[in-house]
Amino acid sequence: MPRILLAEDDDSLRGFLTRALERAGYDVTSCADGEEAAAVLDQDWDLLLTDIVMPGMDGIEVARLAAAKHPGLRIMFITGFAAVALAAGEGGASRRQGVVQADPPARDRLGSGTDDGGGLSATGRARFKKG
Repeated sequence: MPRILLAEDDDSLRGFLTRALERAGYDVTSCADGEEAAAVLDQDWDLLLTDIVMPGMDGIEVARLAAAKHPGLRIMFITGFAAVALAAGEGGASRRQGVVQADPPARDRLGSGTDDGGGLSATGRARFKKG
C-alpha cells in the first residue's frame, strides 16, 4: 500500500484529505505542521503532500529536507495562496518533482491526474513511476 506523508496546518482540510486518501486505499500519516512532518522523514514514503504556507517550517523547507533524504520521492504542493504556487512552479527542486494544486481541492477534482505516470489518477489512485 503506498504511503503518503501529509503536512497541512488547516485542521479541516487535513482531515478531509486524510479521509479521502485512506478511502482510496492509501496509508496516510497526517501532520499539523512542517516540524511534525520533518520528524518522520526518516521513514519510507511514496509521496509527500504538503501545504506550502504553514507556521514555523513551511512546505518548501519540508520538501527540501525530504528530497535530500529520499531523492526519488514524489512531492506535491497544495496551497491557498496562488502567488506562492506560481512562484514555486517557476523553479527549484519542487518543479522537477511535483505539481502545484490550489487548495482546497474540490471533491470531484481530488482524483484528477496527470498523464506522466505520477500523481493521482482519475480513479483517485496514486500512480508512482518506478525508478
